[in-house]
Amino acid sequence: MDNLSTGAHAFTAGGTRLVYHVAGRGPVMIAHSGGPGVEYAYLRSQGLEEHFTMVYLEPAGTGASGPLPSDATYVDTYTAFVHALVEHLGVSRVHLLGHSHGGFVALRFAILHPRRTAGLALYSTSPTTTPEFWEAEEVEAAAYLDRNADIPEIAEIGKALGEWDDVETDEAETAVLRRCLPVYFADFWGRRAEFEPLREAVRSRHLHFGSKNIDYRSDLAQIVAPTVVITGRHDFICGPVWATMLHEGIRGSRLVTLEKSGHFGHIEEPDGFLDALIPLVTGTMTCGPL
Repeated sequence: MDNLSTGAHAFTAGGTRLVYHVAGRGPVMIAHSGGPGVEYAYLRSQGLEEHFTMVYLEPAGTGASGPLPSDATYVDTYTAFVHALVEHLGVSRVHLLGHSHGGFVALRFAILHPRRTAGLALYSTSPTTTPEFWEAEEVEAAAYLDRNADIPEIAEIGKALGEWDDVETDEAETAVLRRCLPVYFADFWGRRAEFEPLREAVRSRHLHFGSKNIDYRSDLAQIVAPTVVITGRHDFICGPVWATMLHEGIRGSRLVTLEKSGHFGHIEEPDGFLDALIPLVTGTMTCGPL
């Protein structure tokens, strides 16, 4: 079976089993989901599959892939697995779509492997997770709760947010994520019928890392791949502030703000999300020389 034929595939990298799924046609784009620990399925996009050969990786520690190594780090371990996937696919260059934590991974890959990166889509992500990032997340989450105080479920969501740091099992991680999910949307309550299926289906693993602090701001100038930065106006965790940092640091990048989206713009505004990525495949975006 060809490594890029449609369907599910598996291979081993450094002793870890990795599963990925191929769909669509066009230039190869690897999609890396967020979390870390959130299963890949939420990131699938039929629209993208009409323009790219999409390779959806099940990150180590999720889905049918094997567990993370005991010495895994917050970003670099995942980046090494993406590099192993590129080697396994047998292609010289790939486009990368990274969402949230997956954006950290895609960003790191582009920094470390510029000649293997054909294009970069940094989606609802950030160049840093130093303390000010986490502090801003808490402030924005509290503001969300205040704005929606009249909604009956808000008190329960606030409780769930407070319990997240105490989670110790995969089941508890998934349960808390589902309870908190409305915070990640611009208008979950007005479009609940659309978004509730994701809330019911999303799954996450509980993963532990010695440190979650990264800071790639000083490395952004090294990125030479055509880059689009996508954020939602109402994204409470990886919103416009962090997207602007990426855009200003990456020469020639394009910043797209989806005005009616939170953290899941590909679901909230799928047409706008797709329009943001099409220039990567049409070759109408350029960046720095190799």
